[in-house]
Amino acid sequence: MNNDLPDFHIVIPARYDSQRFPKKLLQDLGGKPVLQWVFELATKAGAKSVTIATDHDSIYDAAVKFGADVLMTRDDHENGTERLAEVAIAKNWGDSEIVVNVQGDEPFLPIELIHRAVAALAKDSVSEMATVACKIERSDDLFNPNVVKVVLSDNGRALYFSRAPIPWSREDFTMLQVPESLSDDYAAYRHVGLYVYRVGLLSRYASMAVSPLEKWEKLEQLRFLHHDVSIQVAIAESLPPHGVDTIEDLEKLRLEL
Repeated sequence: MNNDLPDFHIVIPARYDSQRFPKKLLQDLGGKPVLQWVFELATKAGAKSVTIATDHDSIYDAAVKFGADVLMTRDDHENGTERLAEVAIAKNWGDSEIVVNVQGDEPFLPIELIHRAVAALAKDSVSEMATVACKIERSDDLFNPNVVKVVLSDNGRALYFSRAPIPWSREDFTMLQVPESLSDDYAAYRHVGLYVYRVGLLSRYASMAVSPLEKWEKLEQLRFLHHDVSIQVAIAESLPPHGVDTIEDLEKLRLEL
């Protein structure tokens, strides 16, 4: 672990009934469940604590079996952030403590990304959360609505997240055709869905109304920007390995092991 990092907690929200791939966290990957891979990488990150948060008995039982600290949470949460907030309250963490949301379907998330995001938040006394982005190299990624883009301020904070190609280069782009390549002086970043929060922000999250931007873009992080929460963005050198969204993703990872 980087000794310069502050103490931080890791919470792994673990849903059982994923819409695209139900029960995926319990699927076998190299002799153990996907969720166990995530838990084991999290325990190597140097966190003060690692907690799996779930609302399903099957996830709970599996996590206990491989030795995890697991908390049964309510089943009416809209998203993982709400589940994190419940864990923070249950654990009685202080408002200034730092908690990392590690997705339960990313068995090969680089630990270095966790450290970058924690360090980014720790160095910024204004921001209450942090996330990760990496530079977009391909024009088809820029114009792909499934690739979320983020625009940054001069101090590295997020100005906006969008599924649209931002920033828009008026000279290089047209609405009718995706450019074959991006110019050398054009910089766009894709969002990597790793979040780090100060606990005090999580405790306020439930009172934050859903914003129109969040509804239109279907991006939860826009709720924070709408409510004037500063988000510091750490830059990764490259895109991390893909998680398990579909059965095809799982089969690909099995072949790579």
